[in-house]
Amino acid sequence: MSIYVAIILAYLLVLTGFNFYRARKVKSQDDFQVAGRSLKWQVMVFTLICTWIGSGTFISGAEFASKAGFSALWLAAGAWVGIILIYFLAAKIHTFGQYTVGDVLEVRYGPAARLFGAVALILSFISIVSYQFVAGGFILNVITDGKISEATGTLIAAVFVILFTAVGGMVAIAYTDLPNGIIIVLACLLAVPFVIGAAGGLGAAKEALDPGYFAVVNNEFGAHPWLKAIGYFLSTLFLLMGVQSMYQKFYSAKSARDAKKAVAWWTIGTIFVETVVVVIAVFAFSKLQGQIDLSVPKAGGKVVLMAAKQLVPVPVGVLLLGAACAVVISTGMNYLLSPSTTLMRDIYQRFLKKDADPKKMVALQKVLVVAVGVLAFLLATQLKSVLEMSFFAYTIYGVAITPALIAALAWKRATKAGGLASILAGTAVSVFLFVLSKVLPASQVPDGDPWGIPLIYPALAASLIALIAGSLLSPKPKAEELEKFFPKK
Repeated sequence: MSIYVAIILAYLLVLTGFNFYRARKVKSQDDFQVAGRSLKWQVMVFTLICTWIGSGTFISGAEFASKAGFSALWLAAGAWVGIILIYFLAAKIHTFGQYTVGDVLEVRYGPAARLFGAVALILSFISIVSYQFVAGGFILNVITDGKISEATGTLIAAVFVILFTAVGGMVAIAYTDLPNGIIIVLACLLAVPFVIGAAGGLGAAKEALDPGYFAVVNNEFGAHPWLKAIGYFLSTLFLLMGVQSMYQKFYSAKSARDAKKAVAWWTIGTIFVETVVVVIAVFAFSKLQGQIDLSVPKAGGKVVLMAAKQLVPVPVGVLLLGAACAVVISTGMNYLLSPSTTLMRDIYQRFLKKDADPKKMVALQKVLVVAVGVLAFLLATQLKSVLEMSFFAYTIYGVAITPALIAALAWKRATKAGGLASILAGTAVSVFLFVLSKVLPASQVPDGDPWGIPLIYPALAASLIALIAGSLLSPKPKAEELEKFFPKK
């Protein structure tokens, strides 16, 4: 057993024991879903970083950087803008004080909006959890030089993520994210100078790579490079601004001030980590490209993992590989808790059994965590591309939920008809185009996009048109309907 595997396994076992210890504090639905609303901003910073920084950064982001260079930052930049915008809503979100985005949607748009929003969220988040499992298997396969197969690694990742989430809910997530977040930031900080040095610096990297690696938009973005680049930007922007895992963290904050302060530091941490991962991927690829065949699916995703084993000192390499494992576990946990919370709050508790016993609710949600986790694992066994699935998951959630959600918080003129129409239109167009991309001839689906048009554009257009037209064509909301979101001063 290599030193890398031994240390990472030991860390996972420590986390297991820690989570079982923290789980003793889970006594109620508030504890399981929103950590008793007790998180200080210092804990929130790292759990927010871990909510967003997942395999989409370390694996698909690195894979994209291996092919497209620094223009891969378009994928991350949407999240940066989204976080900055969310800063101005963080205190309001916390003050609203519920559990899910469905709580917001129902107050503004009615029960149907809550139900259909729940469907879109569950579809998206099960997809996100599934590719965290795939990434976990991929990482374990690379770390062990193939001794653990990707299929076995995927199962191992699924077991740890499901176990940790089911045991302690948000309490386990927040306090697992704390050490994981520190490892992620520290690993990136220490690794980048070693990788740049091993590659021979910027001059050597420019000589080794095509000029497109240093362009604002690389032609590797597909048939319509600028359309694709801005499409990635929009998909991450709209996912970030509406992602339920983040809203649950705001509901978990000790105070509105803690929520707002955490977002400020989260912005800095996320920009730093995502930029550094792309820098590591580009410079590492310039050095290791002879060992990576980009025509092989997911091969580019190995570049950061290979850098950890070949281009940095062993202690730094252990940290970097540990960070890759940490993002899979933390992000998987965050996105696994959300759909189970949605099933409990937005469907079971809202429509089936409003007076459910709190202790039974916690027990039932633990069962649902396992059930949703198993579904995500079954989907993971069928996945071929982490990047493709992440783009679809980001898009369907971003266009189905976020426009209506942000309008609920910031636009007084939004109505029940407009919000519901937006959710339905965004979901329907996203699913239709995704199915179309699978049935059309390959010649009509360049880079996975029907007729070369990224699905974010028609899906987002449908959602926004439905929201605006539906709202303007229906009566204005009554003053009492807006009071909870826009209190009189």
